[in-house]
Amino acid sequence: MQFFKKETTFDFMGKRKLALVFSALLIIASIASLASKGLNFGLDFTGGTLLELGYPQAVELNDIRTTLDKAGYGDAIVQHFGTARDVLVRIAPRENVSSSEIGDAILKTLKEASNGEATMRRQEYVGPQVGDELRDDGGLAMIIAIGCILVYVMLRFEWRFALGSVVALIHDVTIVLGCFALFQWDFDLTVMAAVLAVIGYSLNDTIVVFDRIRENFRRIRKGTSEDVVNTSLNQTLSRTMMTSITTLLVVLAMFFMGGELIHAFSLALIVGILIGTYSSIYVASTTALALKISRTNLIQVEKEGADQESLVD
Repeated sequence: MQFFKKETTFDFMGKRKLALVFSALLIIASIASLASKGLNFGLDFTGGTLLELGYPQAVELNDIRTTLDKAGYGDAIVQHFGTARDVLVRIAPRENVSSSEIGDAILKTLKEASNGEATMRRQEYVGPQVGDELRDDGGLAMIIAIGCILVYVMLRFEWRFALGSVVALIHDVTIVLGCFALFQWDFDLTVMAAVLAVIGYSLNDTIVVFDRIRENFRRIRKGTSEDVVNTSLNQTLSRTMMTSITTLLVVLAMFFMGGELIHAFSLALIVGILIGTYSSIYVASTTALALKISRTNLIQVEKEGADQESLVD
């Protein structure tokens, strides 16, 4: 751990223009992916039927897809669930056909194809109206969270810091959503929860950095605003790296050993932690510098004669 205890002198703000270009490219790519491909919403948002099937031995997904395609269910999404013997089948709702009828028909088809070895373990259904409400409420929760953060940071620090933190959060959320759109990873309620968790994680890291910047502006009398921000980032670097690495190790364990149910959730957290660590160093602090944050913004100037007035009172 001697590396993290050693005082560093990295010139973070000297590379902020390169970071700005890098962030701009990521944002443009994310917005383009969201506009062209869109998010691959799961059943939580789109509605539909989910079936969990079990087999006594490992099965090939391509064989199941071929069987369902021949039976008229070519739009079904088939994937392994936990082991190669467990299969998840997801299919969008159909007009004038109930969820139970779809489930029974799929189970019958797969039983016939496997000589009766396929067994139903679970069947769930989410209506499209409920899915729309979940999607809208989730998006509204995200907007409200960012708005509350803006007010909180403005009251605790200064409006330049508040805008810097919000820009960083929007930056993080946009890139996480862009990755899910680009690679068409499933976006369900667990991923929405992960995005909200990323907002909290990124904000916590940003607050630590801003708190040190404010403290150093009051303590360091010489040097430019860029020098103060660089000093603050180097002083908090060990804390930032240790927090990110330990959190990432836990999330990686969830990703590799947690099973299919939390695969997308942990994937969103992995992307969010990496981007959130980067944004707390470059995006939030760079935005505050661009808004001309300085010592005079953080130190209240006392009026001349204030001490004499207090003595008179």
